Amino acid sequence: MIRCLAIDDEPLALQQIAAYIGKVPFLELAAQCQSALEAQQFLQQDTVDAIFCDINMPDLNGMDFIKTLTAPPLVVFTTAYAEYAVEGFKVNAVDYLLKPFGLQDFQRAANRIKERLEGRENISLASNPLPLTSNLEDDTIFLKTEYRIVKVSISDIRYVEAMSEYLKVYLESESKPIITLLSMKKMEERLPSYFMRIHRSYIINLTKIQEVNKNRVIMDTDTYLPIGDMYKDAFQQYLDTKFLGK
Repeated sequence: MIRCLAIDDEPLALQQIAAYIGKVPFLELAAQCQSALEAQQFLQQDTVDAIFCDINMPDLNGMDFIKTLTAPPLVVFTTAYAEYAVEGFKVNAVDYLLKPFGLQDFQRAANRIKERLEGRENISLASNPLPLTSNLEDDTIFLKTEYRIVKVSISDIRYVEAMSEYLKVYLESESKPIITLLSMKKMEERLPSYFMRIHRSYIINLTKIQEVNKNRVIMDTDTYLPIGDMYKDAFQQYLDTKFLGK
């Protein structure tokens, strides 16, 4: 079981988080606190694996509270203020839930906690140290999806598909795409040079290509993406720089 601490100065919000924890089979509510100061006192006597923490609280806000912890547990911030999202991920938050959020959003955050803890068990940090350099920041973007703002590693993106006013962002590490309200132009401007637009509806990560077959790019056995007429020349020029042979 994953022991959790719930922190929120609003009684109804705290009650909701506690109820959601009770609905997730692998989570256990260790305690619930109505202030960060109360949570500090609890953590002096006990330990938890994860914290669900509001940010905008009196006396000591949730962000500053997490920064005071020398070895903080995994953290999911729960708040109504989207402007805190980027700062939240700077303290390595697992997820960021924008109020109001439902059980499905909470379950996704819980799954992220579970995956992160399992990863700690399976990976030796000595042989696989986490990259804490500025390169990590350069490889990071934030996407709003439903009630959450999620952190995405650019190098994890396989391809991007336009869908009316929305984008589907397909990741190497996730089975389902992230759907976000964003233009292809804005995404294309943000992505580095190893991404290329091959169709008005597709941007691909060139490092993820498995095969090029006529007018299609094959990303995997189930994913065949068309090359649009407007983009053929630029894509062929890229292939020419990589092609070995006659």
